[in-house]
Amino acid sequence: MYTVVENVAPVEGFLRLREVAGLTPRTRAAAEKGLPNSLYGIHIKIGSQTIAMGRVVGDGALNFEIVDVAVDPKYQGQGLGRLVMRHMMSYLDREAMPSAYITLMADVPELYEKFGFKLSSPESEGMYMLK
Repeated sequence: MYTVVENVAPVEGFLRLREVAGLTPRTRAAAEKGLPNSLYGIHIKIGSQTIAMGRVVGDGALNFEIVDVAVDPKYQGQGLGRLVMRHMMSYLDREAMPSAYITLMADVPELYEKFGFKLSSPESEGMYMLK
């Protein structure tokens, strides 16, 4: 059975889950510095192993971004991604002020559309840069 923890995933679990889920790798130093600056975090674990996670980052009023949504491939298809999103959306319902801008990079648009997100094109296009 799994446990839902309303807190950012531990660094080790965060790094492992990003790797197994096929997300862009992050350095330990960056994770150690960045994770504590999250506005909200949720992770799901079995025993001590993180099997799903997500975070909300931003300024806490005007802009929020949903990041690091990942589910271990061994546990995909069991609704854990939706569970992570429900927790993050509940946080945003409580904390985001009217007219707040909530964004995400959608690797799986179908999941996020269920929560009311829409593709921004053709009005605007998402962009990114890796260092």
